Amino acid sequence: MKEFAQPLDRATAAEYATWFKALADTTRIQIASLLARRGGPMNVGEIVAAVQVGQSTVSAHLKVLAEVGFVLAEHRGTASYYRINDACVSCFPTAADIVMGRPVPASQPPSAQHSLEGQPDDPRSRRRHRRHPGRRH
Repeated sequence: MKEFAQPLDRATAAEYATWFKALADTTRIQIASLLARRGGPMNVGEIVAAVQVGQSTVSAHLKVLAEVGFVLAEHRGTASYYRINDACVSCFPTAADIVMGRPVPASQPPSAQHSLEGQPDDPRSRRRHRRHPGRRH
């Protein structure tokens, strides 16, 4: 047992909580896994057919996933196409490792490195504004 273990700093914990909360729904998990496995953009109608829930429900869940940056939207005329944000797929397991106190994978993508800043054992512990790689600011 580590006697002097410290919790995550509040800002990092809050950011990770939004990521986990966004995936705390069966339909959102289905949508995220569908988009990740599809590997390309899908419109709302295609997603509705695949997850077998109503269009308004799918749209609401896509909004939640897009707000945290897991899903990216592309507008083509009057249709919107959604795809998984690959940067988030890469960052999420690292976030889970950090929360659980496990060593961070050595081969993490550069986009995930910003999430480690401010950690007690991180030599880069300068505090900077954290941004999720897929979020538009």
